[in-house]
Amino acid sequence: MKPILFFFALISASVFAADSPKIDFAKEALDKALKSRSEKLNVVFEIDSESEDLENEGFKVIKEKGQVRVVGKDEPGAMYGGLDLAETIQSEGVLSIANKTENPYMRMRGTKFNIPLDVRTPSYTDVSQSAQVNMPEMWNMDFWKDYIDTLASYRYNYVSLWSLQPFPSIVHVPEYPDISLDDVKRSKGPFREFYNWNGKGWDGEAFLEKNIETIIEITMEEKIAFWREVMAYGKSRNVDFYFITWNIFDYGIEGKYGINDYYKNETTIDYYRHATKALFLTYPDLAGIGITTGENMRERPTGQKKGPHLPPEVAESWIQKTYMAGTLDALKEQPERKIRFIHRQHLSGADVVMDMMKPLIEHPNVDFIFSFKYAKGHVMSATRQPYHEGGDGEPNFVESIQGKVNTIWTMRNDSNYLFRWAAPDFVREFVKNIPYEVTQGYYYGGDGYINGRDFTELDPEQPRQLEVEKHWLHWMLWGRMAYDPDYSNERIAALLDARYPEVDGEKLLEAWQQVSMVYPRVTGFHWGDIDARWYIEGTRSADFYIKKMKARTKSGFHDVETFINVPTHQYGDVQSIPEFVAGEAIEKQSPLERADVIESEVDHALQTVASFGDVEGRELKKTLADIEIIGWMGKFYADQIRGATYVALARKSKKQADKDKAIEALKRAAKSYQKYVELVTATRLNRIWFNRVGYLDFKAQVQDAIDQIEIARELEVSP
Repeated sequence: MKPILFFFALISASVFAADSPKIDFAKEALDKALKSRSEKLNVVFEIDSESEDLENEGFKVIKEKGQVRVVGKDEPGAMYGGLDLAETIQSEGVLSIANKTENPYMRMRGTKFNIPLDVRTPSYTDVSQSAQVNMPEMWNMDFWKDYIDTLASYRYNYVSLWSLQPFPSIVHVPEYPDISLDDVKRSKGPFREFYNWNGKGWDGEAFLEKNIETIIEITMEEKIAFWREVMAYGKSRNVDFYFITWNIFDYGIEGKYGINDYYKNETTIDYYRHATKALFLTYPDLAGIGITTGENMRERPTGQKKGPHLPPEVAESWIQKTYMAGTLDALKEQPERKIRFIHRQHLSGADVVMDMMKPLIEHPNVDFIFSFKYAKGHVMSATRQPYHEGGDGEPNFVESIQGKVNTIWTMRNDSNYLFRWAAPDFVREFVKNIPYEVTQGYYYGGDGYINGRDFTELDPEQPRQLEVEKHWLHWMLWGRMAYDPDYSNERIAALLDARYPEVDGEKLLEAWQQVSMVYPRVTGFHWGDIDARWYIEGTRSADFYIKKMKARTKSGFHDVETFINVPTHQYGDVQSIPEFVAGEAIEKQSPLERADVIESEVDHALQTVASFGDVEGRELKKTLADIEIIGWMGKFYADQIRGATYVALARKSKKQADKDKAIEALKRAAKSYQKYVELVTATRLNRIWFNRVGYLDFKAQVQDAIDQIEIARELEVSP
């Protein structure tokens, strides 16, 4: 007889006969949903590990007379089945329950979290306001419980914690006992606007001992106990943890034992090897580790800051001696341990990696996978991405690994930090376009912002909301559609009906989706591939890119010159302004057509929001306010695109009519930008420090939007 575990539950009475944290989590969701509807239901949870039509984490919901059976392939599957049933009840009631079978589309559905552990062991995002504010939260169990619970409900099953190298803050290495760091420390500043993007030189005035404060008193033993608790709690919700590093960094080590960041230093190699082993032996629930052959793996003498990146073969040799050797050492001591080893393709080559990592790839207890930066810095650009396809001398990544190993894709969202976003049609198409044949999953997040607790709202809740709760539908879409890309708009609209009963959920979703498309429609047209080159909510890049874009501004604000000169995304389906002005015959939207689409959609969305009138719910008010904010941002960009197009046309045609149209469009753009800034600063901080685009001062940039009108006025045209 095939093994079946039964968990009986009369949900309305909150009775469970078995102890399972995952099932208990689903039960709590069911209790809440039933109470919200004042309904009752008998539910039976089953585990059928031999089911032929269920995969790991898959489930069935079976409606029978007098009860509903939730059958999981395993406990995670049963948990997801219970959560799905709770969602059905919450959104449409018990009578809407129907039989269904669901298996995960992607095995790995995770978040990318650049973790600000301590000033002495930074991540790339540490030199930013969001990281400085959130550093204490990284050592707060309440934060992690809320974060993990929220991710589990969205169907994420892992968290990747990214650090330049975290070892001194999280593990005791017996061979190097003096390196372990007690306490949690943070810089008191003052900070410069920009720091080295390769993670070097974060040791200036702001990082000297006299400018560092202890924010949490905690021993290394207590740190280890804390992270063991975090990982165990994650396991109770089917959320695994990974640490992912950039290399080679010696922060937190302070030159002890002669360790530095030089790749030929044998003591550094030995330390990294033992630290990797200690990491696995210390944390039994750690699912794996990830590495990057960069950004600081360079050919240079000891102490010299600059130098070319190491050739892939040399860099991989270092990885062999450190992370690979340490992982294999841990497996010798724990032969039953299963480890996932994630190797980023970044700054390396697939063929070299697969050749030099054979001992890991062939090890029966290691799941070796790649990681590839799928959409550079902006998933919100186009539903199809070209970077894995090769060309210009680069190999096709999918062809390089197909039939050999799989990959998880890095989904960087460095576009939407501040305003509530939701475009299910975009996410669904995006996910379905990912090359499934080599895909193990993805992790979603950014480099420019820490998705910890919100700090930008002027009237925050207490405690401040988690970003993944504040942006609930945004984060849910990227988690749920990795599990089920056919997750329907009808279900989402029903959820909105239940969550916001004051408004029509279908109309709200339509309006929300229309304004959210401002992000890919603008960034697909105005393609700054990484976060430092383009941040749409701030209309800016790092200021030192401005000269390359031929802009007249000094602040980093993208004026019409940048909109003329910055290229379009390869799959953005829109002409660039130079292509349009040259009269090239391209079967894509023209810039003016793109502007019309943006304006039409946001106008419709703003009309819908206005039709709802005054609402009472706090969250609904904030959601509608953000839709209005994004709408005015879209109206600005529609006229920014028009103004830039007519400036370029007038330069070629020398016609007064084109000049007049440019002036009028840019006047409208300035008014829309002013309205946008008024709405933003009514609810949020005006000035925010980002690690890649610097200090964004919304009000100061209003003058930039006005000043660019002079570019059109100065155009020389024929009489």
